[in-house]
Amino acid sequence: MKPHVKYIIYLTIIAALGGLLFGYDTAVISGAEQSLQVYFIDSLGLNTFFHGLTVSSALIGCIIGGIISGFVSNRIGRRNTLMIAAVLFFISALLSAYPEFLFFTKDEPTIGLFIMFNIYRILGGIGVGFASGLGPLYISETAPANIRGRLVTLNNLAIIFGTLLVYFVNYRIASGQAVEWINDLGWRYMFASEAIPAILFFCLLFLVPETPRYLISKNRDKEAIKILSKVNETKEQAMQTYYEIKKSMETTTGQIFSYGKIVIVVGILLAFGQQFVGINVILYYAPRIFANLGFSADSSMLQTVLLGVVNLVFVFIAIMFVDKVGRKKLLLIGSVGMAIGMLGVATLAFMDSMGMMALVLILFYAATYNLSWGPLMWVVASEIFPNKIRGQAMAIITAANWGSNLLISSTFPSLLAINAGMTYGIYGVMCILAFIFVWKLVPETSGKTLEEIERYWVEKNERKPLSKKAM
Repeated sequence: MKPHVKYIIYLTIIAALGGLLFGYDTAVISGAEQSLQVYFIDSLGLNTFFHGLTVSSALIGCIIGGIISGFVSNRIGRRNTLMIAAVLFFISALLSAYPEFLFFTKDEPTIGLFIMFNIYRILGGIGVGFASGLGPLYISETAPANIRGRLVTLNNLAIIFGTLLVYFVNYRIASGQAVEWINDLGWRYMFASEAIPAILFFCLLFLVPETPRYLISKNRDKEAIKILSKVNETKEQAMQTYYEIKKSMETTTGQIFSYGKIVIVVGILLAFGQQFVGINVILYYAPRIFANLGFSADSSMLQTVLLGVVNLVFVFIAIMFVDKVGRKKLLLIGSVGMAIGMLGVATLAFMDSMGMMALVLILFYAATYNLSWGPLMWVVASEIFPNKIRGQAMAIITAANWGSNLLISSTFPSLLAINAGMTYGIYGVMCILAFIFVWKLVPETSGKTLEEIERYWVEKNERKPLSKKAM
């Protein structure tokens, strides 16, 4: 392997640990949510709305983190913002495991304790909001064009690995234990386990530099050239990239709509589309869904591990094809597969025939999601925005992504209580709409430099519609 490729993979792996924590933090709730229902919701006499809010409270933090990530990362840098995320992951892990710390008594749940638990989850969510947008952005701003898609997709592989890891950790904690022990201590161990990867991520971030595009935006050109020389095969390529970046920084004022509104609209719709198709309903409520299919408690937890394995395998396949087949084709293929999976589950639910076939369809849905929308939404989002507005734009779509995630996941218990077939059917229709959106509006970004993609939006913004006379 060539030295520049080794170096960029090294940077990517460290940056992608933020993705691992992203996956770990958002999926850890799946093993604990039934215990939290017993400990908080049932004991305090709260309804399903508060149950859904507890499961998804971290998403409030994700929205906050997404909103402020552009401002923070533009001020202190991509790497330093990721370091703050690591600290937030660590604090949230320990305090979510023991929310009674300082102010409350264990095994005596109160409304105040319930609120504090959700605040601690929100802190971790802010870390996720930082990491979810800035991990792909860091990799995209550092990687050469010819391997950028695969490298950014590695971030999603890390997310899936984090999800699989926490599924396995949750399973090992709960395996063979009485339900009473899980409801008393098991769920606490699940949350606390996140502290270990959070410490590792924080320490390793000291070993990576800032992105060259951020450095150039701050007139730290010598540092940027040094990094570009390490990630490009030749000095000539490094300098050519440097001059393209420098030129792009002088193109506009850097106002969010200075390249036209369409690029922002496409980014926001990408963010909405990834969540409205219903993936995090499957991730957050997996044990409960599998229990409703007729599996035992231990078996349901094991099915979540199987779900994680399927996710991991198909992200690997996405890595193999993202730069060869292209982003757009994979997004279209995935949209069709997801629609088949979700509408199939909806049909079985209407027929009151949920069982092994429903499990197969859920796994098929998850497979096609992780071949397409799972990794590629972040790949495309990290590529399509011009240099001068990338930080701001990524903050907007990260907030939009987590806002739609909160909406979908918090309403799932209530919708499911009304009608399961209708609920899954809504997500299936969203998959069809996602196909239409990609087909009509999303450009192909594979094999292009970030500056070439930027010129596409500049030209699109400047292009005037032909008059009737000219036509």
